Amino acid sequence: MADTTKTEDVAAEEVTDTSGMDAQQSTTPPVPTAEPDEQGLNLSDIRACVTIIDIVTKRGAFEGAEMADVGSVRNRLDNFLKAAAEAQAPAETEAETEA
Repeated sequence: MADTTKTEDVAAEEVTDTSGMDAQQSTTPPVPTAEPDEQGLNLSDIRACVTIIDIVTKRGAFEGAEMADVGSVRNRLDNFLKAAAEAQAPAETEAETEA
């Protein structure tokens, strides 16, 4: 009989009043606002990565075996920056001629 009472006490402790929670759930949750481009990646960030790679390479931060991988990433980033600059140049020219 003592076990039955103990189980009832535990069950009574586990029951919580959710009436206040139900009222909170019925309200519309706030709509998250989009953060400005602080979390995004932009061309200046990529340009900074290329500069960082150049600086740490000059300082000898990479071993010879790592240089091929680091150089490959650096070249891809640099090529991306060049392609982005070429893509922006015609768009700027078109905007100037339209104005």
